Amino acid sequence: MKKKVSSWFILGLVCWLVILLLRKKGIFIPVISNHLTDFMTIPMYTCLIEYIMNVLLNYSWKPDFKFILSSTVYLSLLFEAVCPMLSDNFTGDFLDVVAYFTGGMVYYFVRIGLPDFFKSDRV
Repeated sequence: MKKKVSSWFILGLVCWLVILLLRKKGIFIPVISNHLTDFMTIPMYTCLIEYIMNVLLNYSWKPDFKFILSSTVYLSLLFEAVCPMLSDNFTGDFLDVVAYFTGGMVYYFVRIGLPDFFKSDRV
């Protein structure tokens, strides 16, 4: 049986589409338009990689804290440091980095970390 697409990924796509439609209609809500998409980036990225690894490539892979953290660093450097140097279409913003990190940590603790945290290996 194939695994369904993650609800995190669907939620991220819906948020992104709503923000895109609002922008096209000239409606700009600063925090939502600027940082919600960045907040959803790491969860969506992680869900996509997990889907590719487990469903398309038939691996049994689960993202861990190191993957979430390295993805956050990688995407932050790419979109907030490198891309602004290459194109005027990109702007580097520290709050975007905070949004990437916060989204990654919320995803980790809600989807991955909390169940493992509450498992009792202790006596």
